[in-house]
Amino acid sequence: MSTLYTNARFWSSGKEIFHDLLVKDSLILAVGEDVKNFPAETTIDLDDAFVIPAFLEGHAHPIFAGREAAGPKINGITSIEEIKTQVKAFADANPSITWIIGGAYEAAIVEGGDFDAKWLDEVVSDRPVVLHAVDHHTIWVNSKALELAGITSATKDPQGGTIARNSDGSAKGTLREPSAMALVLDHAPANTLESDIAAIKYACKEYRKVGVIAAIDSWCEKDMARAYIAAAQTKELTIAFNLSLLATPTTWSGDIDDFNEIREQCLELDNSSQLQANSIKFLLDGALSAGTAHLMQPYVDDPTSHGIAIWSDEELLNALVAYDALQYQVHLHAIGDAAVKQALDALEAMQGINPTWDRRPVIVHAQLIRDEDLPRFAQLGVIANIQPLWCYLDPMNKELIAPRIGNERNNQQYRLRSMLNAGAMIAFGSDWPVTSHVPMQAIGVPVTRSNPADGVTQAWVIEEALTMDESLTFYTKNAAYQLFRENEYGDLEVGKRAAFLVLDSDPAQNPAAKIIELVS
Repeated sequence: MSTLYTNARFWSSGKEIFHDLLVKDSLILAVGEDVKNFPAETTIDLDDAFVIPAFLEGHAHPIFAGREAAGPKINGITSIEEIKTQVKAFADANPSITWIIGGAYEAAIVEGGDFDAKWLDEVVSDRPVVLHAVDHHTIWVNSKALELAGITSATKDPQGGTIARNSDGSAKGTLREPSAMALVLDHAPANTLESDIAAIKYACKEYRKVGVIAAIDSWCEKDMARAYIAAAQTKELTIAFNLSLLATPTTWSGDIDDFNEIREQCLELDNSSQLQANSIKFLLDGALSAGTAHLMQPYVDDPTSHGIAIWSDEELLNALVAYDALQYQVHLHAIGDAAVKQALDALEAMQGINPTWDRRPVIVHAQLIRDEDLPRFAQLGVIANIQPLWCYLDPMNKELIAPRIGNERNNQQYRLRSMLNAGAMIAFGSDWPVTSHVPMQAIGVPVTRSNPADGVTQAWVIEEALTMDESLTFYTKNAAYQLFRENEYGDLEVGKRAAFLVLDSDPAQNPAAKIIELVS
């Protein structure tokens, strides 16, 4: 079956606008004037619509998003009282749920971001409550959760994490970074295969609605990977997924055999391109909002702290060398400038040890980068995965991060133009559910360095802005390259899958353009 899509403005990175596209058996057969060389069985007039390739998601946590959607929804709420109201309503409506887990609250609504367990106790005291902050490096819990976890004034901060405390040393109710969060979450009921498959199906449905055709789950634990495999076996994946399997300093070497088995199981699927497990996730530091991102210079609000380095240099290099030798792509979370330097140093050393191959290493977030480290991305072939919806002065940057690091460093975040000038390749990802998974809400933000939809019209460091062509490229062509899917997606080229979005207008003229249809 061949279908001619005509009377449209087709955009594809690096090409002139063309007006016709011919599809046969879900693949692009011809574009532009070349469509005249082939017969078309069906013709669809797109009425001068603007058409772009479908988006690809270069950094997200889809299962976490699906899990979070099953709890109280507090995204976007701007007061403690409103959050408490939502939590109480959820608890009253779900009396049989033993642990109430939801998110994601805006930490900036409380000075310093330290939330008190007693506030949640006022609405739910008989069951543990755990709420994730929007940075997903922080949780706010009630007293019952602290009690069940056995957290007291005598409990020490775990390595790589912190427990916010009252003046008497008792836990206040806010815990930061995975090691501290685990003190509570390890006591919560375990997620099941069935619940995680439901979360994956939710994520697929939400992604398709917003025009995302392929995504990476960039914090994939072993049981989560098995849920993806089960969903693929029952044909419940409606978009393609890459899995980035989580390595930690204490477990990475013992996980190698399991990760190899997961990768092999993906290769044995009927449609092996639908699910790939070729990436390893490394969490090098925390978040600026939590005061745990690793910085070269100390925090303004705590001159004794440079944040947290989760990996030692030696352990990180050993793990990178081992996984790279097995031809896994590495995906390193690094937010602070010290973490970015550590990532680049380790990747450079790794490349000096292992043979060359098409490795495409990724550093995700890269919010603060030293001038001398900017050119190293291109020199080492490192892809910088950036979250476009963060590239404006939002409440978190203005109210929480700036007081921690000072305005000068705050204004050095997301140096996208500087990165491009230094030759770096940039791909985009949302970090969903940390922020919205909707690309059309994000692509205009790094262009204007503002976000009128959020009420912020003042540009933030406009000299670091992108063009709309660049922004679209980073969410299509470059994201496809990052995911090793450039032969399937990312461009409107002959031979690639016919996955494209029909928009009601040109995003360059109207960043709030709407998706009319996803063709795939």
